[in-house]
Amino acid sequence: MDVFNEQVVKRVNRTKSLVIKIVAVFLLIAAPLLCVFIAPIIKVVYMYYVAFFLFVGGIYMVWYVFSCQKVEYEYSITGDELKVAKVIALRKRKKICTVPIREVEMLENSDEKVNKMHFMKTYIAPRDVNAKDENYYLVFNSAAHGRCLLVFTPNEQILKGMKPYLNKDIVLKVFYNRNNG
Repeated sequence: MDVFNEQVVKRVNRTKSLVIKIVAVFLLIAAPLLCVFIAPIIKVVYMYYVAFFLFVGGIYMVWYVFSCQKVEYEYSITGDELKVAKVIALRKRKKICTVPIREVEMLENSDEKVNKMHFMKTYIAPRDVNAKDENYYLVFNSAAHGRCLLVFTPNEQILKGMKPYLNKDIVLKVFYNRNNG
């Protein structure tokens, strides 16, 4: 019987997200005000209407930008595959990668060994990139890209769903804290 486990992780908003929101609100206010101030100078009355429509359209655009900053990652285990997807504002779903769990070379909860390795492709899908204590680093071989790295934040249910398909050395190290190699 196939195992199915699923986890949704909300990404922590960083400084970049806050800057994007501030710029969006600034543009919402600045563009219509510019039209209002230009209207008497160039003596065009319809610039007030343009300012009004820019403000109304800008409200929608600011809402859209704010909602696009809400990102979630979905990890699901179906049989012996780990699938990772990115969900943006509960509107758009983008598949990040599919990992055959039997092909996992290394699963670590620290980046010491991973920093010394070279990867053809890196997939970043954690709750918080800077939270070193809760992130896991999974190294696997992909037929399309070669050696790849997945950075993610699984819970115990996802880890236990992966356990039957992982190499026994990885299971001993991750689940029983035995350092074999």
